[in-house]
Amino acid sequence: MFRSRGPVWERCDMTHAGDVLGVDGCRAGWVGIVLASDGTVRGVFGTTMAELAAGAGPVDAVGIDMPLHVTDEVEPRASDLAARLHLGPKRSSLFLTPPRAAYLAPTYAEACAVSRRLTGKAPSRQAWALGPKILDVEGWCEGVDIPVREVHPEVSFSLLAGAPILASKATWAGLEARREALAAAGIVVPVDLGDAGRAGPDDVLDAAVAAWSARRIARGEARCFPDNAPPGAPAIWA
Repeated sequence: MFRSRGPVWERCDMTHAGDVLGVDGCRAGWVGIVLASDGTVRGVFGTTMAELAAGAGPVDAVGIDMPLHVTDEVEPRASDLAARLHLGPKRSSLFLTPPRAAYLAPTYAEACAVSRRLTGKAPSRQAWALGPKILDVEGWCEGVDIPVREVHPEVSFSLLAGAPILASKATWAGLEARREALAAAGIVVPVDLGDAGRAGPDDVLDAAVAAWSARRIARGEARCFPDNAPPGAPAIWA
């Protein structure tokens, strides 16, 4: 399993990757895709990150579609701005991360009030609803000594496909475009995912491309948004 030596956020210098894990939040909890060093692809599911990680087994890196390094800074995270600039016409798929105090607010109305006081803007309800999952990831990371990196599926797909995929992942055309991009990279998600099949198809494909980014992270090939982000600073990897 994952060894406990405290959180690890520094850059990864590995040139060879073993198994890697991509993770996305879903309605029932967390869905993960493991890319094994032998080329196999399998799904894992957990109601918590700890449960999902246990099901994944030992991996060399994790890419997770969830904001990491959430603070009460007034200015937007540089990582969010850089990734949105890169996405161009798909920038709206990546929302600006609210301040930490907004995530800790017990109601959406209170979260809006806190965020407006700190930043002048209210978060979307979708952004605020990620609070419990962000805290879940943070608690899990306390006992992890492998690279755990924040990814964003649309950023990852844009690099995998050579340009942002404009069709929404909520449409058949969008799902097919993403599935084909993964297949071209040798990532064919099996039909039978076990419990991971409880997640929606868009969540599964997001976890798969997060795994693609995790493999690039483990090999030292991943791109960082913004470029040359210092260790410990918010960064989105792909």
